[in-house]
Amino acid sequence: MLAMTSNYLVQLGNAQPYLRRIAEAGFTHVHWAHEWSTDYLYSAEETQQIRGWLASYGLAVSHVHASEGDRSDWMSAEESSRLAGVALLENRMAVADRCGGDTVIVHMRRQGPSEAGEKAAYWSAVWRSLDALRDAAARHGVRLAIENGPENLPDVEQVLDRYEDTYVGLCYDTGHGNLSPDALDRLQALQHRLISVHVHDNNGRDDVHWIPFTGTVDWDRFTRILGQSPYDGVLNVEAILHPPGSIEEEVFLARAYEAGRKLLEMARAHRQ
Repeated sequence: MLAMTSNYLVQLGNAQPYLRRIAEAGFTHVHWAHEWSTDYLYSAEETQQIRGWLASYGLAVSHVHASEGDRSDWMSAEESSRLAGVALLENRMAVADRCGGDTVIVHMRRQGPSEAGEKAAYWSAVWRSLDALRDAAARHGVRLAIENGPENLPDVEQVLDRYEDTYVGLCYDTGHGNLSPDALDRLQALQHRLISVHVHDNNGRDDVHWIPFTGTVDWDRFTRILGQSPYDGVLNVEAILHPPGSIEEEVFLARAYEAGRKLLEMARAHRQ
């Protein structure tokens, strides 16, 4: 099963035309990533409208990307910001629940604070927030997938060590992993915790979200690990059309679909 990220062109405003084009390109699922970097809270009425769009285009939600707002930060040592971030994460859990998704993607900071006191405050905030969200996750029937960023897999591992796999798992992002020399080694060790996958490519230096097979990601090794892991869920293509207008949307989506299909075939071959 293949998903395309809803924000392949824009991440704000009405997603309906992009959902239609995603479906027309052949994708069966959508990775909901609109408003992923804002403080926006979806209402029940708006989520119902999104459900209607998805149904009309024959799409299912694979995963919902939680938001990182300017004023809402579940990792913040400032209590008001932390609590707002917890509320924002719970809002995305509700979106996933109402739209049929079972996983909410969560970013951690690319690098934790350097000062000892700041680091302790950071981790205290992380643990309090994740502890507080456990009941909400169970109520909405979702799990949190902690996404790797450049150079932060050791921090992600700490979270996975603390929480059971029925609540928290790993979202492996191939583009972010390609910016860290040991990411695939770490994925190999963590493959049993894999519950979501984001695939895109880059040049090994910049997080540019290219279509797979257009950069330097080691796709053979990645698909070997994926194929040998317990994960057999949706493959989320997280390529971004940038700059807008550089190629036709239909061409971009067709190339993204074909790249995703090839990756699925490679992973299946490694399962045999």
